[in-house]
Amino acid sequence: MEAEPGGSFYPIYESILLFSTSPSSIWELVVAFILLIFLLCSSAMVSGSEVAYFSLDGNDVDELKNKSDKTEERILGHLEHKPYLLATILVTNNFINIAIILVSAFILGNLLPDAWNDNIKFLIEVVLVTFLLVLFGEVSPKVYAGSHNIKLSRMMARPLEILSKITYPITFLLVSTTTIIEKRIEKYDNQQVSMEDIDQAIELSVTDTQHAKQEIRILKSIVKFGNVSVKQIMRSRVDVTAVDQHINFHELIEVVRQSGYSRIPVYDDNSDNVTGVLYAKDLLEHLHKASNFSWTDIPRPAYFVPETKKIDDLLKNFQEKRVHMAIVVDEYGGMEGIVTLEDILEEIIGEIQDEFDQEIELDYQKLDDYNYIFEGKTMLNDVCRVVGLDTTTFDEVKGDSDSLAGLVLELAGRLPKVKQTIIHENYHFKILEADQRRIIQVKMTLPFDNDAISE
Repeated sequence: MEAEPGGSFYPIYESILLFSTSPSSIWELVVAFILLIFLLCSSAMVSGSEVAYFSLDGNDVDELKNKSDKTEERILGHLEHKPYLLATILVTNNFINIAIILVSAFILGNLLPDAWNDNIKFLIEVVLVTFLLVLFGEVSPKVYAGSHNIKLSRMMARPLEILSKITYPITFLLVSTTTIIEKRIEKYDNQQVSMEDIDQAIELSVTDTQHAKQEIRILKSIVKFGNVSVKQIMRSRVDVTAVDQHINFHELIEVVRQSGYSRIPVYDDNSDNVTGVLYAKDLLEHLHKASNFSWTDIPRPAYFVPETKKIDDLLKNFQEKRVHMAIVVDEYGGMEGIVTLEDILEEIIGEIQDEFDQEIELDYQKLDDYNYIFEGKTMLNDVCRVVGLDTTTFDEVKGDSDSLAGLVLELAGRLPKVKQTIIHENYHFKILEADQRRIIQVKMTLPFDNDAISE
């Protein structure tokens, strides 16, 4: 069927007739097609190299290091300067994509009839160029590079080296600008947020229910977790059950049986000279031995930590070393006490009672909502948890003390007398029992309008 002048097929027929009678236009179109194919291949290789290089793992890098080939050296050189590598790939890819758009526009501008609407031509160009770039310049090469990363990295090692030199002025400017922006963002991100701000945010984010109050307490404990030192949660040496390595085996078994502990520090002559930690389970195979059995080889090495160590770091150390107990030492190396994995966990979730614990582990009496009687040796953190105070309430006045008796001594400035009352910000501490050296029992009265007490 022949197209009549003015008919729907006439513009296309006219274009074909024009190229058939214009050899120069035909050759220009052929060159444009060849150039487009070359640019698409180049875009595929450059895009694929991004995935190839940045998907190389430690094993791949070790494999490359074991070879002394020049290509492997180029790959390792690119990996040592990843910001410049990425900038080279992005800059090169953008120039190639711009060239693809220009060449595609030239080809379509010559193939599409002049009689067609300009908007339709533009829409066809956008759709076709986008399809070519996404399929051949992004998706296909990156899928291939994901499973052939080493092969493609070797193939592109030399071209990327050349491209990095050509584009260096631009990549240097990009990397330098990015570095400046990153530093400014990092400076902004590192701005300090106060604990009070975090506490308020936690309280606002949780609904006011009984279950929510427990969540608030746990979240606040997590926030403060990294600021708590070992000294604040440790068990003092006066409350630690330890054994002398010189006692006989039957005496040792009796100590273990009466204490009920699974791990017991072992010392030589005095508790400042801890030589190891005895695991009760290690004694099971020796229970039938005589009293003169030499048991000093059974204890395992002790893990020592300073009293100033933060408990978040200690938790990591426990995980790495696979131990559950550490011996806390002072600046002179003397034993201050012990700290266990359970002590750390209790700092977040509260007291953990197992089948061997007494129903109430702390020795205290609750007279009413505002009056409590504590042993002087009770740790301040435990006191605060019992009465519902923030564990940092007395931080500014407690000095180096970590017990209730130590706090009272700091506030009084001397050893107070029995029945004497020490007052600090409406907190009343009445000495119920004391001797010439220490405070034995204290009655603590809370302020009746105390807003610091948690629900």
